[in-house]
Amino acid sequence: MSINICRDNQDPFYRYKMPPIISKVEGRGNGIKTAVVNNADVARALARPPMYVTKFFGVELGAQTSVNEATDRYMVNGAHDAAKLQDLLDIFINKFVLCKACKNPETDIVITKDQMLYRDCKACGKRSPIDLSHKLSGVILKNPPASVGKKGSSGGKKSKKDRKDKEKDKNDDADDAEDGEGSDDELTKRIAAEASSLPLTKAATGGDEEDDDDWAVDTSEEAVRARVKELEGQMGAFVIGDDDETDGSDIYSQLGNWILEQPAKSNNVEVFMKIKELGIENKHRTLQVLAQTLFDKDILKQNQIKYRAPLLKKLMTGENHEKAFLGGTERFIGLEHPELIPSVPTILHQYYSCDIVSETAILKWGSRASKKYVDKDISKKVRKAAQPFLTWLEEAESEDESEIDQEAEDSE
Repeated sequence: MSINICRDNQDPFYRYKMPPIISKVEGRGNGIKTAVVNNADVARALARPPMYVTKFFGVELGAQTSVNEATDRYMVNGAHDAAKLQDLLDIFINKFVLCKACKNPETDIVITKDQMLYRDCKACGKRSPIDLSHKLSGVILKNPPASVGKKGSSGGKKSKKDRKDKEKDKNDDADDAEDGEGSDDELTKRIAAEASSLPLTKAATGGDEEDDDDWAVDTSEEAVRARVKELEGQMGAFVIGDDDETDGSDIYSQLGNWILEQPAKSNNVEVFMKIKELGIENKHRTLQVLAQTLFDKDILKQNQIKYRAPLLKKLMTGENHEKAFLGGTERFIGLEHPELIPSVPTILHQYYSCDIVSETAILKWGSRASKKYVDKDISKKVRKAAQPFLTWLEEAESEDESEIDQEAEDSE
């Protein structure tokens, strides 16, 4: 999911996008603090060093901050929800990113010889002054962005982590080449080529638009048949068989086809009753089918995960269920909706925050690529996209363990 950098601009085709803020409150009492989980991604979209965003939050909230670019940890003391931070980010964007003349976010920060700060707009060429009385201006003067004031500068200071990530990406691509597997660029081209050959829905070809409140896909008889054929042809079947369950896959295909053929979105009770009717409410492969059929391309935009959470939590009764659900998610994203690959961290975060899938299951899933559910190159692509959330989860777990150990020492 992405939002307009200038949120005052409601144009859905506005090309300057950023991920919405994801925050997590950690600790308790006087030690409570808020982690800005995707601070680096947000800052990258704004072409500003991540430290500027975090320090701005601290200044506006009157709170201390800590920045560790090496571990991608950005903390603000106190408990602050994502909505509050998003509103503050709008102020940061207006003061330190948008051109004052044309409101374009393609600007560089320029520092003059007399220590004045400007936003140099690449679009209209105007220079907008930055308020030197704001405390963040002092931070910028002491920590100027890389190549400051030079034409074509990104306005962002490359951290040690950014350089390491770039080097790691090169090594990963080299490893893929040695294994005989295509690089990410080759995979993207292949996915795009395959996607272009799929039949277009009526909305995509300029027909009547669907109701925004109805997030079911095109439900005309022809479109349903095409999607079922695509799912069964492209994926072979709704489920991947294993040794744990001996049921034939036809019963799962019945469930998948039934969900897809509904004229409108079926509610959770209807889906559960259908699952009970088929006698597969305790089967873990049921979760794989649901991951592939309950959602569509607007999974984040229309809060589909939160809506389906009660149903999924009722059916999620074991480790194999979580594994199958994540496997189904891989197939849903990697095979049917590759355009959602950049949104994998947000999707996983919603699974986690809605208590659908446990921290342990997500970390185990992310530990290595597997060709059980999708081709290995697609599996690698999905896990690589998930890495920011996996890293955050590992660090949060490590901090929780440290707090528990400290409490045990204090009680002795």
